[in-house]
Amino acid sequence: MKKSPLNLPAGYFGIVLGIIGLGFSWRFAATIWPVSIIPATTLILLAIVIWAVLMTAFLVRLVRHRHTLLEEITHPLKSSFVSLAPATSMLVAIGIVPWNYPLAFALFIVAVTVQLAYSAWQTAGLWRGKHPKEATTPGLYLPTVANNFISAMACGALGFNDVGILFLGAGLFSWLSLEPAILSRMRNLDEMPPAVRTSLGIQMAPAFVACSAWLSVNGGEADVFAKLLFGYGLLQMLFMIRLLPWYSAQTFNPSFWSFSFGVASLATNAIKIGHAAPGGALYWMAFPLFIGANLVIALLMVKTFLLLIRGKLLVRG
Repeated sequence: MKKSPLNLPAGYFGIVLGIIGLGFSWRFAATIWPVSIIPATTLILLAIVIWAVLMTAFLVRLVRHRHTLLEEITHPLKSSFVSLAPATSMLVAIGIVPWNYPLAFALFIVAVTVQLAYSAWQTAGLWRGKHPKEATTPGLYLPTVANNFISAMACGALGFNDVGILFLGAGLFSWLSLEPAILSRMRNLDEMPPAVRTSLGIQMAPAFVACSAWLSVNGGEADVFAKLLFGYGLLQMLFMIRLLPWYSAQTFNPSFWSFSFGVASLATNAIKIGHAAPGGALYWMAFPLFIGANLVIALLMVKTFLLLIRGKLLVRG
């Protein structure tokens, strides 16, 4: 009897976002604090392995089970999460820059081409007036906001700062145009069903990821603009804490990783901005925020591992 394909939706790439993002935090921390580089290397390598497994499964679906992928890219909610495939590919490119620049550059070129092509197809396709209002969730940030911010980060890591600023602008104005529509939907339409509520975790990410992107292309200067973005991110974090009982009204599943990249970016930005102001309030906030981010992502990793050993993560169907 022929086995069904593994049920590995594109949303699973969110696991890579959080782990590699935390790895970047530890990588920077090792340059200014007396901590080992080993946690950074371990987290980045773990993320690359998970990315490779998920990308292999994604390509197998594309070749052998195309209908399952077609269902995702045409779905009003799931289609945005498909863009996590090129997004995580660019993060992997950033991760390997110190080890193999040519490979990182080649991976970036492929990933950024795919992300631009997919965002043009998917996002522009929503402008035809057929997108259901209830599908207007923070997931819409992924194709044009998250991917362009990550593209800017990758450009900064590869040394293409001017091009990175172009991607930063694309992500920034996409964010500012989408946020009013998303907040209006969440305030004024019917309450999100429990299965969709975890997408709210993405709401915290744009400000922190924009801050990371800006620091990547401006030479790492923690200027006023970086602090403005960081401040808005902290406000969004408070909102997430306030709504914790609401979006946690379901059993843990991989969709909870939607919070991870915002949390990981929070850790990185806290260290960079705090380091730039020795002795100030931001300096003293950096370490507690870094520890808190580590605890959140560690909890996600433990809970996901438990799903794996219980046979509830890699489901066929």
